[in-house]
Parts: sequence; structure tokens; C-alpha cells
Amino acid sequence: MLALVDEVRFAFQPLINIKTGAIVAVEALARPAGTHVHDLFREAARQRRLTELDVELATAALTSAAEHESLLPLHLNIFGGTIIHDLPRLDLVREKLREIGRREQEVTLEIGPPFARLKPHQLLAGVEKLRAHGFQISLDGVGEGDVPLTLIADIGPALVKLDRAVVEGLPDSSARLAVVESVRHLCESTESQLVAEGVENERQLTALRRHGIRLVQGNLLAPAARRPPTASTVPGVAAEVTDPHGPAISTLATGPRVTEFLSPATLLPIDATADKVRGVLADHPEISGVVLVDDQNRPRWTIDRNRFLLAVTGPYGHALHARRPASRLADEPRMVNTATTALEALSLVTRSDQYRMYDDAIVVDESGHCLGAVRAGDLIRGMAELKVEEAAALNPLTRLPGSDAIARDVARRIAAGDIFAVSWLDIDGFKAVNDTAGFSAGDDLIRAIGRSLTDAATALGSVQVGHVGGDDFLLVADLDDLVALAEMVLDPSRSAGEVDVSLSLATLVCTHSTVTSYDEVSSKLAPLKQHAKSLIGSSWVMSRPGSDRVEVLRGRQAGAPPPTPPGFPTHDPEMPGHSW
Repeated sequence: MLALVDEVRFAFQPLINIKTGAIVAVEALARPAGTHVHDLFREAARQRRLTELDVELATAALTSAAEHESLLPLHLNIFGGTIIHDLPRLDLVREKLREIGRREQEVTLEIGPPFARLKPHQLLAGVEKLRAHGFQISLDGVGEGDVPLTLIADIGPALVKLDRAVVEGLPDSSARLAVVESVRHLCESTESQLVAEGVENERQLTALRRHGIRLVQGNLLAPAARRPPTASTVPGVAAEVTDPHGPAISTLATGPRVTEFLSPATLLPIDATADKVRGVLADHPEISGVVLVDDQNRPRWTIDRNRFLLAVTGPYGHALHARRPASRLADEPRMVNTATTALEALSLVTRSDQYRMYDDAIVVDESGHCLGAVRAGDLIRGMAELKVEEAAALNPLTRLPGSDAIARDVARRIAAGDIFAVSWLDIDGFKAVNDTAGFSAGDDLIRAIGRSLTDAATALGSVQVGHVGGDDFLLVADLDDLVALAEMVLDPSRSAGEVDVSLSLATLVCTHSTVTSYDEVSSKLAPLKQHAKSLIGSSWVMSRPGSDRVEVLRGRQAGAPPPTPPGFPTHDPEMPGHSW
């Protein structure tokens, strides 16, 4: 049976960052002659040699990639059972890497199902040993089969691959979209990157992009091919098939992380000669630079393509530098970590010396290991696009962000496990205000309320404000800022022309265990808003999901005497240890 491995050929399919068009890695896919790879595995399982075949295919994939001289990071498929039952055999993969001159840090092991009969603690122990050797870890087949979600949380893989069976149902299946959204939130909690497999049409890609998926794999962008791609980008494709008017998705209020712009870094050992670097750059014109790393994969020097080639190809350049360490022509790396935002990285780039303005930024993990590079051009272009999208999303009357910004803030707080409050504010009888005082006076009133909310957000650090249309505003705040926020909004007397105006404020107290999404918060706020608008005068009501109690903090029912001050905050027996 193992002789059949010699007849296996490999196809290579890129993983693509659709935000930048960059190819971030290639996956090696086994293509046996005259049969399907699953048939090989079934025969191997029958002979009880499954782990042997698994590792043989992985080493054969490395040999095939080396024949094509690809420098892109490589993904190899490994069964979870191989890690548990035959971990020492994976040393053959490390030996093959030494033979072809590559490093474990350049290889991601895609661990796939079945997992049902595996003992999780044994799998975790094996994964940690592989990580210690330098391998990156990915979980494959999520969303189909028997991949436990707890495994994502426990392993904390660098990548999670969403199975093509989930992507097939997009965008028409709301249930499949919910799966995508749920796994995306889980990946954010574990700081894993989510990859969508099997993207076959533009509608699928557009749906994924709108739901914040940045890494994709599929025939639409790049089908599997016998030769690994030589270019590091897919020019034009991402821009052509994505919706330029779709809302930008980011769960971070401070903007996208630098990892959204991550590209593979070309790594060479710290003692590489100038002649070695020159050869790599000459053979791969798509490479912008080289990172020299130590034996722990930590960046020590970076080499810019243009400056290096200018030095070694000038008069006497080859004679002076060829056999000497390339580090003599290198610069100290500009390093950022995975928590760095794209805006912070761009600031680092623009503050650099003029001659290094367009050097790559090197992304490292918490241990200082190199994860990849971010090109200055991608950062500049990406942040320019972000600013355009943000400007387009602002309400033209108040210049406040819309519901997208509130949705991102709510999602971030839920993911962080925060206790917070979302409030819906609107003007009582606004149509009558327009009919009586005129549209101009109504617009002036909305602008004045918008300025008050902006002042509140400036004074109270936890407050996020959104103008979601007409006279409706949404506010998100920590519980400690609620009273001050309500006073700043409701205390001032307001009028439009000669018409006195009152406001209604409805607040929902939220925790990660009582709400799971912005849509759920919105639906639960709607009846609270109606309760607030049934009261006379500027009103404020409050509740929380799962509770039938609605606290009236301002306003009164028609015919009822004015209420005594509520003495907010008060203890809620249904939420021990908290006041609201």
C-alpha cells in the first residue's frame, strides 16, 4: 500500500487574505492516480497502518513543494489520531524539513477529524509538543463532522478552518450565517484566525466579507494547481468580486488589527550570506524583503529588497559582500505584536526614517517568534479605505456613527464578558415638532441632542454613541456611567421653535450570559422603548433580559402623581453583587 504513495501527486491551493489580496500560505492536497485519497486512507485503516500513511503523505508533500522551490508557508494535513497514537513518527516530517532546507516555523499542521474517539488531554499534550518544535497548529473541518468547539477553546490554534459544507449554504441560509458568526466570535476569543474553505462563487465571498472573514480558500480565487503559486498576491481578484459598498466588519472599536494585513515573511537564518539572500531575491521578484531569524524564529534583522540589491550589484558590490553575512546590509526589524492595530502600525511606519518609510513591519507573537510581515503599502491603502468607509457611515446631520459602530461595540463587550448597558433615546412626538416648528427647527433639535451626546461620550470614557436614523440614538455605557449619562441627556430643557420637547430613554442591562448578539439586544430594547414613550415628560425606564421587572426612573403614567426620586442605583436581587 505504501508503494502507492509514490504514485500520489500533490496540488497546491493558496489561502488568500481578501483584504489585501495576499497569498498567506499554500495547502498541499494529495491527488492519488486513479483513485481518491479517501480510498487510500480506508485501505490503510484496514491494514492498521493509517498513521504510517498519514506521515508518508506529509513528507511526500514537502518533497513536492521543494521541487517547485516555493517559499510560501506550507499547510500539511494530519489526523488527530496520528498525534495521539504515533507522535514520534512525525519526527520524519522534521527530518524532511532539514533535508529540503526549511523550518518547522514555516509549516502549519492542519489537524483534522475524526475526533470522537480521541482523548482530548492526550491530543492537547501532543499539540503542545509540536508547538514546542515550532509548528503552527490549525484545526480543520470545523462546522461539519465531529470537531468539538471546546477543542478550539482548549487548543487555541493559530487558524481555524470553516468547512466547505458551511460555506455551501451561504448567503441564503440564515442558519449557516449564524454558524459563521458564532465561530468567528469564538476565534476572536482565542485569538485564532478564521479561514473559510470551498468558496466557489461571488455571493459566498461577499457574505463572508460582510461577516468579517478575511482569509478564504476556494476555486473562485485560486483553484488547486500542480505548481505552488510564485506570486505572493492575487492582483485585482479580491476587489472585483467583493462588494465595495458592504459594511466594514471589525469587532475592535479602535479599528482592525495589524494581523488582518498579514503576509508571509521570507525567513533565512541569521548567518545567511549575502549571496544566499541575493539568490532568493533574484529567483522571487515578488518578495519585498527578507527576515533574518535566530534558531528560535525570532527576528534579528530585516533586509529591504531595493537597498540590498543596490548595494550588492553596484561597483565591486559582489566582491565586497557575496560571502559575508547578509546582516552587514540589514536593519533592525520594526516589530509589532498581534494586538497592535493597523492604525498604530501605520503610525510606526510614518514615524520612521525617510529611507525606511516603506519597509515591512514584522509581526511577532507573545514569545517574540515571527508570524509574518505587513507591507507598508497595504497598511496605507487599507487605512485609507477604512477612513472612507467610516466617513460614509456617519449620519450627515449629526456626524455621529450609525448602527454598525454600536453593533461592533456590543459584540466586543459581549466577547469580553463585560456587564454593560445599551440605551435607546428618541424625541417624543417628533413628527408633531416638525409639523409645528418646521423641518429646519427639527434638524436643529437633532443636532443639539447629538452635540450633547458627543459631550457625554467625551466626558464619560465608557460611552459609545450612535445616530441610527431620524430622531433615534443608541448609547452603550458601563453601569458606573449610567446616572451621569442620563442626567447629561435628560436634565437640560429642550425646545424646537416655540415647542417644548421631552425625550424618552430606555435602558437594557446586559451581560454575556443574558444576551448573545446586537440583534438580540435590539429586539429586547423595542418594548422598553414603547414603555418609556407611554410616560409623561422626559422619561427613563430600565430592565434586563430574563426579568419582567421594568424600573421607572423618570416620567409618570397619565393621571399618576410625580414619582419620588428613585435613588438610583438600587440593589437588584436578581443580579447578586451588582447595582443598577
